[in-house]
Amino acid sequence: MLWVDFMNSYWRNWRTSDRSTDQDRLEDPKWLAEWLVEHKLPAAAPPRPEELKQLKGLRGLLWDELQRLVTGESPSTALLAQLNTYMSDGPVIRQVVWTAAGEAEISLQPQRADWGQIMAEVAASFAAALLEKEPSRFRICGNPDCLWAYYDDTRNRSKRYCDDKLCGNLMKVRRFRARKKAAEGDPSKE
Repeated sequence: MLWVDFMNSYWRNWRTSDRSTDQDRLEDPKWLAEWLVEHKLPAAAPPRPEELKQLKGLRGLLWDELQRLVTGESPSTALLAQLNTYMSDGPVIRQVVWTAAGEAEISLQPQRADWGQIMAEVAASFAAALLEKEPSRFRICGNPDCLWAYYDDTRNRSKRYCDDKLCGNLMKVRRFRARKKAAEGDPSKE
């Protein structure tokens, strides 16, 4: 999902609490170029400083809303108005196109190749997720050093970590070591 990748553009070192290794990938031209290609987003040039500030502002808005959704709150009308503002800066034309599978579908063709258009696409992706998916499945990784955003598509809605093999195993080891250390320090256990 476009909005998830965009929100996770602020990368935290999930293995350690050392914040000096965190990276804002919106400032990394190589990552940004790959992200644009991956999501088929039009950009004629790298973001100017004011556009980069706007991108970070949008990411902050989405992050704040995700935190609210995770606690069970509903999307606010103020958020929807802000998403509408971002989306209004990205005009599109509807076209019928053929998919690789040979089926026709309606496609929205962006009309500009600038960062306003890209922010409109990100806002539209988040708005579509709010309206078409279950906001109660929006999650933030349970590893406090990761905080990766993801959508829980498991059947029983029990996913706690962005990746069970990475963050899940790391947290399991941390809990085990904490229990072992607590048991070693407790004289009643001897």
